[in-house]
Amino acid sequence: MNKQEVVEVVNGFLIEEFEIDEEVLQPDAILREALDLDSLDYVDLVVVIEDNFGFKVTGEDFVDIKTLDDFYNFICSKAQPV
Repeated sequence: MNKQEVVEVVNGFLIEEFEIDEEVLQPDAILREALDLDSLDYVDLVVVIEDNFGFKVTGEDFVDIKTLDDFYNFICSKAQPV
């Protein structure tokens, strides 16, 4: 799965599942500010990532993720080839 495919899938579920406005989803957006999710939403986000990309995510994985682009890159680095 290439980065563009990851971006499309991630943006799709952020818009659908978490009702994030599409215009907010810019690569340089600060993840926590752009998504404005509470702690329970982050649990749901982890489940959606695991369901869509087939790998486990821990809270520690989010430590170095600052921007939405970091988030995409993290998923690209962990996602199983399709």
